[in-house]
Amino acid sequence: MDKYERKRDEREELRLEGGTRSSRVRSGTEKLLTRTLSGLFYSVTVLVCIFWGPVPCAVLFCAMAWLCCSEFFRIARMLGRMPNELIGLTAAVAFVVCPLLPDVALMVVFSLLVLSCGVWFVWTARASISDAAITVLGPVYTGFLLSSVMYVRVIDIPSQPMPVAALLTFGVISSIWMSDAAAYFVGQRFGRHKMVPKISPHKTWEGFAGGMVGSVFVWLIMWVVGLPCVTLPLALLGGVCVGAVGVIGDLFESRLKRAAGVKDSGNFLPGHGGMLDRTDSILFGSMTAFFILRLGGLL
Repeated sequence: MDKYERKRDEREELRLEGGTRSSRVRSGTEKLLTRTLSGLFYSVTVLVCIFWGPVPCAVLFCAMAWLCCSEFFRIARMLGRMPNELIGLTAAVAFVVCPLLPDVALMVVFSLLVLSCGVWFVWTARASISDAAITVLGPVYTGFLLSSVMYVRVIDIPSQPMPVAALLTFGVISSIWMSDAAAYFVGQRFGRHKMVPKISPHKTWEGFAGGMVGSVFVWLIMWVVGLPCVTLPLALLGGVCVGAVGVIGDLFESRLKRAAGVKDSGNFLPGHGGMLDRTDSILFGSMTAFFILRLGGLL
């Protein structure tokens, strides 16, 4: 008994710091459950809005664009920039709404964004050209890229018996999610060779290969179920391109965070960080999917 008490006393400090095996297991389990439940809620919300209709989908992605742009501006402020958040956030939301409006709307939003930044830069002595550039980049990086999801969602093919637009949007988003998930699990299990350790130390080439397989798998399902214009060559091309460009989107955001010295862009999603952390791959990947589908003649 005395030996047991001495051993317990020796481990007391380690226990209080959470360094024992049981503490690590408990902490790891809690983090996994938090991340899983948060990710599940996020995923279900996105999918419900996609199948509900273009307007609910636009409302959701407007909110996502606002949060992503806000987090981007937060990182920019940490790097010493002073963007005009009112102009940037308004433009980010307006970009997502453009697919619901006439074609000229996109050009109008771009023009008003640049014009507003120009007026603000001229009349604000403290504003630098870098601040104006960041103000334009923020909504273009977030809202404009996210608008590609809406351009897919508003496709109208009356002759089709199934909801083509919703299924295509679901397929595009799912391919990016599958790529991220496959890259994570394959990288955790088999990852040995680092991709870009100075930007993202946990990314490996093995994980990248796993992500490609996951993305191609979803695009092949889109081909198998017979979605319009999704031929076998297009499915292979789409899977590879969307998966690869999604990784670039992830690394782009990682580069921003590393420059600012932060781990996460925010804390909106427990276990995942900010909305930009959860959407970084979708920003680049969905725009790539939009052009792939245009190549197939659907858009």
